[in-house]
Amino acid sequence: MLEEAGEVLESVLKASCLPLSFLLFVPAVLLLLGPPPAAEAAHEFTVYRMQQYELGGQPYGTRSAVLNTEARTVEADVLSRRCVMMRLVDFSYEQYQKALRQSAGAVVIILPRSISSVPQDVVKQFMEIEPEMLAMETIVPVYFAVEDDELLSIYEQTRAASASQGSASAAEVLIHTATANGFQMVTSGAQSKAIHDWLIPSVEGRLTGLGGEDLPTVVIVAHYDSFGVAPWLSHGADSNGSGVSVLLELARLFSRLYTYRRTHAGYNLLFFASGGGKFNYQGTKRWLEDNLDHTDSSLLQDNVAFVLCLDTLGQGNSLHLHVSKPPKEGTLQHAFLRELEMVVASQFPEVKFSMVHKKINLAEDMLAWEHERFAIRRLPAFTISHLESHRDSLRNSIMDRRSQVDTKALTRNTRIIAEALTRVIYNLTEKGAPADLQIFTDQMQIQEEQLESVMDWLSSQPRAAQLIDKDSTFLSTLEYYMGRYLKDVRQHHVKADKRTSVSFIGWYRDYPLKPSSSEVTRRPVYSSTEPSESMLCLWLLVMSAGGKVPSTPEIASLRENLPFFSL
Repeated sequence: MLEEAGEVLESVLKASCLPLSFLLFVPAVLLLLGPPPAAEAAHEFTVYRMQQYELGGQPYGTRSAVLNTEARTVEADVLSRRCVMMRLVDFSYEQYQKALRQSAGAVVIILPRSISSVPQDVVKQFMEIEPEMLAMETIVPVYFAVEDDELLSIYEQTRAASASQGSASAAEVLIHTATANGFQMVTSGAQSKAIHDWLIPSVEGRLTGLGGEDLPTVVIVAHYDSFGVAPWLSHGADSNGSGVSVLLELARLFSRLYTYRRTHAGYNLLFFASGGGKFNYQGTKRWLEDNLDHTDSSLLQDNVAFVLCLDTLGQGNSLHLHVSKPPKEGTLQHAFLRELEMVVASQFPEVKFSMVHKKINLAEDMLAWEHERFAIRRLPAFTISHLESHRDSLRNSIMDRRSQVDTKALTRNTRIIAEALTRVIYNLTEKGAPADLQIFTDQMQIQEEQLESVMDWLSSQPRAAQLIDKDSTFLSTLEYYMGRYLKDVRQHHVKADKRTSVSFIGWYRDYPLKPSSSEVTRRPVYSSTEPSESMLCLWLLVMSAGGKVPSTPEIASLRENLPFFSL
């Protein structure tokens, strides 16, 4: 019977003029046609979707969420309709663009377990790339995953397979395709849904000064929300967890001073932890409107001495006071600037201090600093930060983790601000107090352990604006903490403003509100038991190649265009 089969095959080959070497391809083609069996193994891991939002009618980020496609790495020649896996340590914007240009089915970027283990040049490079990734709106689903041993193994196997297809002969490609393991990426959950009425919660509290009703008010502000290319990975340790930490420590310190009559100053202190800071300070904008336009009684209407905004204060040996208009001599704003310079020069000479003047540019979509919201309403305000420029990539990155904050630098900066603020509201310089007088010492010293604990709490959770609502645990904890030291603590809820050129038209997040899961399935390929299908596929392969053994690119093209040729 075998002899008869051999004679039949020989006659077929003679009639079709196929070379005998083509028999080498028959086993591979037979293997390709078998229906995929159940997966040998599966590994489920959490993936975090890229941002998707609209700001002023301009869309940003990815518009798709559903993923069900085979894995490849950028080493593969063909990425169309494939899930392209990349590691952060090897990531480049050019590779990312390559995947989008080739209409990849999805992109998964694998992050290391600990950002602190990543070389700083890699971290800085990715920080600079994040805004470009968001600015390039795409229909390709883009996800981030934190590596584990199994995921790294899948990546390495996929990379080896992708690389071999680019350099192998046609025969090697077919044999590898027939025998290698494939990995299918599948996300659970539905397509994302829009949030049209985005609620922005903020928290405010106060310490009332000693004296009459018309006391000057110092407003201390820090936005609590974070931002990065993926909301669930945006922990915002330095920006702006450090600012919130300083605000809470200042509330603790001055609550003690305001407890005793002899240290109770004649200034009202109004503390405001604002929401929506990363989206043009929407929470602050609406808070100002409510207090200045829609009420007859507000500390912001009466006698505001100045507004101090705290932003990114957790590292470095420099401090910058950002202003929209240089303060005039003789004003309380100028007195605060002078006290800052004096405290730094006399007590912290290692710190570089400067005032940075930048006019408000209303033509830009986004304001530079939070104090500009107050300056627009003609309230004297400035922002203090260790950043010299508002364009620093640290302010909007998923790389901004706890390791980015130096607790000792944060403690030092808190003390500088507290000392200068105290000298202003108690008028110590005019009373002859020496420049090197240290106020916060002994029992009144800045508590480094407290700052560290608060920073650990803030940076342990994502605080992206769309993840924080009025019922969130984070917000209730923040309100409770402020309530320990301040009076009249309450939440302030507003909706994003739709009347201005910078507004929320639609906001999107994964539904339900959980990071979606991705299933990776290991798929060996077995031979088919249907010879008629095998011969049909073999015939199509030969005819598509013009009766010749196809080249590697031709095989790759066939794999893309023949549905039964796909793994």
